[in-house]
Amino acid sequence: MNTAKRKTIEINENTPLLMIAGPMFLELFLGTMLNNVDTLMLSHYNENSVGAVGNANQFMFLVNILFNVIATATSVVVAQYLGAKQYEKMNMIYTLSVFFNAALGVLISLGLIAFNPLLMDIIRISDEMRPDAMMYVYIVGGGSFLMAVYNVLMQILRCNGFPKIGMYISFGINIINIGGNYLFLYGPLKHLNMGVSGVAISTVTARLIAVIAAFICFFSLKIGKLAVRYIKPFPFSLLWKMIKIGLPSAGENFSYSMYQMCLLSVINTMGNDSVNAKVYCNTIIAFAMIFSNASAMATQIITGHLVGAGKQEIAYKRVFKTLLVSMPITIALASANWLLSRYTLRIFTDNENVIKLGVMIMFVDIFIEIGRCLNMTFVSSLKAAGAYIFPLIVGLFTMWGLGLGLGFTFGKIVGLGVAGVFMGTASDECIRGLIVMYYWYKKKWFGKAIVDKKEEPSETATAEG
Repeated sequence: MNTAKRKTIEINENTPLLMIAGPMFLELFLGTMLNNVDTLMLSHYNENSVGAVGNANQFMFLVNILFNVIATATSVVVAQYLGAKQYEKMNMIYTLSVFFNAALGVLISLGLIAFNPLLMDIIRISDEMRPDAMMYVYIVGGGSFLMAVYNVLMQILRCNGFPKIGMYISFGINIINIGGNYLFLYGPLKHLNMGVSGVAISTVTARLIAVIAAFICFFSLKIGKLAVRYIKPFPFSLLWKMIKIGLPSAGENFSYSMYQMCLLSVINTMGNDSVNAKVYCNTIIAFAMIFSNASAMATQIITGHLVGAGKQEIAYKRVFKTLLVSMPITIALASANWLLSRYTLRIFTDNENVIKLGVMIMFVDIFIEIGRCLNMTFVSSLKAAGAYIFPLIVGLFTMWGLGLGLGFTFGKIVGLGVAGVFMGTASDECIRGLIVMYYWYKKKWFGKAIVDKKEEPSETATAEG
């Protein structure tokens, strides 16, 4: 690669956390708005449609995790190689990541369309919600390959020091999505009675524009190049390395999503009020975790650069500094959510039973967010340092042993309902968070870096020569 033309912003131990976390906070906030604006606008259109989209989105979250196998690996590999200043490999990494995830995205999109009825049977969705949920999966799931490409491009841009781009794109597609929803639900196109279908079309359109914008930014900033010649001969060793990084990293999230689907299956047996309470609360809860998530993602990028540069001790201390900032803010946001929940839930519904269930959920969520903040901070940092196996092992034991076991016990056997299911999740998050924090504290991750600073240019040099 001609390094003279590169416009990468260097990230090192002097990089302020908020330089990366600030724009990412706004990006996540706007992204959360995009994910949840469908819920808000549909709640005033048809309440059963809300539950239908909430159920369908469980599959969308699961699919997004599959896409993050390569996207997560891209973040780790790009950050470490940039930290080690091994620029000659970047075009190969970029091309391989984008092309592979695009192909995977197309296959998964086709799978969602083909197996849609079976997926609805798995989560035992009610007859009232099934048609809308299926339609949402057909449209949004069919276009899910767009997210596969977008996820990789965003990781590349962030690791190269351009986190603001995601913020700008998120703002633009929010406007497009809200405008599209209005057209179909309340505006000139409402006579078509498309409802959930119209909302799904708006979502896919916004994502298409987001992908186009991300490509424009990648090329206009001259971050790198995408071409088949950079993966000729095909770099199987690099792909295998990225899969080994991405599978355990995404495997933990995949397991979490499957575990959440099992919990949703339990909640679906408690009636539509419980389902809707969960969906509404998840909409509000998403805002409580934004800052800690942004801080964790920013720390992951900085940690990757520092580990790639051989500065492990500095990375070690930097992560604890992040926690001192993110934990108090997370607790304050979760507590405010609970205190205001009897009012904020009325934005979505006037059903007093749903509101009562929601208030109980929001109280339990305070403890969930404490554990989740620990998890996001330390798990993200462990992945960035190359220790991607341990979080998966711990997650499998705590999610399925504590989360599902205690959630079913408290929710169904003890009779605490949907709040009891959330209590099981709180147990999982808190205990898992303490375990991964201890692993980081004991420096068990030292020496697990992906990049070899003595590594010589190989396939890339040939491709570019």
